Amino acid sequence: MYEVKKRVYPSLSKNQKSALCNYLRAFVKKMPEIGMDELWQKFYDDEKYYLEMNSSRFEFLCDIIDEEDFYNDTMLFIRECRKYFDYKKSQEPVIQAQKAFEKQKREFLKELKMKSEKPTKKQLYYYDALCKKYGLEKDNTEELSKFDLKERISRIIDEHAADYKNID
Repeated sequence: MYEVKKRVYPSLSKNQKSALCNYLRAFVKKMPEIGMDELWQKFYDDEKYYLEMNSSRFEFLCDIIDEEDFYNDTMLFIRECRKYFDYKKSQEPVIQAQKAFEKQKREFLKELKMKSEKPTKKQLYYYDALCKKYGLEKDNTEELSKFDLKERISRIIDEHAADYKNID
């Protein structure tokens, strides 16, 4: 799409071309179900209407909107935008799978790091408080890692979670 953007609208300035291309890209993205000819017609009708009302954001189009070169460039850009968005849509499952894999990898690395660290004072205090609350015998926490203590705390909470549900 970027190669096409360089080739289209040679008579427009850099800012004009950028504004028009960004608008067309958003226009195509907003209406994926409409055909390319219909997109052109809708864009053409809208711009003609706004030019007649003297409130167009693309006033520079008043001289060139009816030219064949403008039509060809616009259709080429619309076609490229459609290809780009269709490709992006087809890649969505791959992107989601990659995100899920990266999330699993981060979790694994986090657990690996926690296995080598000593537990924090907050963790030790929380573990002691849970053992007192439920009348459990405390284990020796000198040899435990941050991960091990986290797992024990989670197990205690899971075992006693039913107590909270039965209170209601």
